[in-house]
Amino acid sequence: MDYLSRGFFVVSGMAETLTDSFVQDPFYEEKAMAEMSAWLAQNKKKPAFLSRLAKITQSGINELIPEKVHQVVTYAIEKMVKGVLLGTKFITPAPLQGLNLQQREAKVEKIIRIYQNTASVEGAVTGAGGILLGLADFPAFLTIKMKMLFEIAAAYGYDVRKFEERLYILYVFKITFSSQHSRNRTIGIIENWDEYVAGLPPETSDFDWRDFQLEYRDYLDLAKLVQLIPIIGAPVGAVANYKLSAKLGQIAKQCYRMRHFKWDV
Repeated sequence: MDYLSRGFFVVSGMAETLTDSFVQDPFYEEKAMAEMSAWLAQNKKKPAFLSRLAKITQSGINELIPEKVHQVVTYAIEKMVKGVLLGTKFITPAPLQGLNLQQREAKVEKIIRIYQNTASVEGAVTGAGGILLGLADFPAFLTIKMKMLFEIAAAYGYDVRKFEERLYILYVFKITFSSQHSRNRTIGIIENWDEYVAGLPPETSDFDWRDFQLEYRDYLDLAKLVQLIPIIGAPVGAVANYKLSAKLGQIAKQCYRMRHFKWDV
């Protein structure tokens, strides 16, 4: 069993047994809803000039990376999406029951910190090796991202054995690492999740996962692409993995808050 799998079991256990005492905030839900509303307002906007400039910069970096690297990245993304949709790649933690939002999010924050540290160490090791170990880093980092999201979903009480919950996880991932245009469209799906789920095919096997996975090819992290360039070194890999894991975890919190508050537009 690799260290990633071992780390998953450790975090799963912690998600079940975290019992640190904390003072219950009577206004926690009101504050959480205000944070979620502010996040939505900030993220539902037209693509800005800086976003378009970042896309141009990313395209330039892509041209510096050998075609072999692009092939490896594409294959890793396709395998990740297929594994999540078909439920064949990840161990499914049991959903936590009987907790209020503050208790759930206390657990979520600890899950995020653990996966941040795991991703940071893994990124430092492979970043130091340049492009060859960077190739090994990308699918490993995708695995870390997905395992963290599975843990977070369970902490919020959702059963990731269900197809629609695994699909929701992929949309959370997409919101985090996509362009502003795609983010707006995906947030619209999240906001109307119950309606979207009602329109899914009755059989999981009828879902067109091949078309779905193709969308991920253009949603790569700029910092991760920089890490793949030779001679960049360990600090970039460690910092990139740490920050990207934090970003994914915090956006996942907002997305699951939308469901907790039954946010619908």
